[in-house]
Amino acid sequence: MKALHHTLEVATRGKGLYPFTREAAKWVGAAGVQDGLLTIFVQHTSASLVIQENADPDVVLDLADYFERVAPEGDPRYRHTTEGADDMPAHIRAALTQTSLSIPVVNGRMTLGTWQGIYLFEHRSAAYRRSVVLQLLG
Repeated sequence: MKALHHTLEVATRGKGLYPFTREAAKWVGAAGVQDGLLTIFVQHTSASLVIQENADPDVVLDLADYFERVAPEGDPRYRHTTEGADDMPAHIRAALTQTSLSIPVVNGRMTLGTWQGIYLFEHRSAAYRRSVVLQLLG
C-alpha cells in the first residue's frame, strides 16, 4: 500500500465557494494509484470543504446566501469579536460543514458523481490563501 501526500493552495477573494476538483483530479491521476481512498483536509478553522453540484452556478450562490442567514455578521451575542465581525460567523459556518472529505478512487480516478465538484468554502470576507492537504492511500 502507498501513502501519498500533496498540499494545494486555494486562493480566495472573500466569502464564497471555490472549486478545486480539477487540481485534485490531476494530482490523483498522476499519483499512479488505481484503487484507494483520497482524504482531503483543510488546515483552517474559518474555511471548510463541501462536495456540491458543479453544473448550475446558482447552487453555490444559494448555499453561500443561506449561510449568511444562518450565521450573520454583527450578532451582538457573539463574544469572539477581536478578529473582526466576520470571524465568529466563519467559525460557526465551518463547524456546520466539514473540514475533511473522503472520496474513493477507482481505476485511478475519484468516484465523484456526474454533477459533483469539490469546493473550498471560504467563510471570511478578506482574500486568503488556504492550505488543503490531499492524502491518497492505495
